[in-house]
Amino acid sequence: MKQDIKQFTDRKTQIVVIAPHGAEKVKTYWEKENIPFVGIPDADGTLGRLYGQGWNLIKLGRMPALFIIDQKGTIAFAQYANNMADISENGKLFQILEGLK
Repeated sequence: MKQDIKQFTDRKTQIVVIAPHGAEKVKTYWEKENIPFVGIPDADGTLGRLYGQGWNLIKLGRMPALFIIDQKGTIAFAQYANNMADISENGKLFQILEGLK
């Protein structure tokens, strides 16, 4: 997503990442990697549980989950990953975003 941030912002999309770490670790990582979107710490997993995000210790912890939430606050798309590499391609996300117009 970072490499395509302009394409997301051109579509008036705000990217928010809920990270399974504490505030200081999230802040340090975001600054080090120059991440251009919001990072919200969720060390205790409260937000992850709220959205039904899976957890698998064997697969390195919290599984990725991706949501597209429309301007009314409705979840228009949800993807719950089976492993750390199971993430939608940006092209697919752009198609979904275009369909929300």
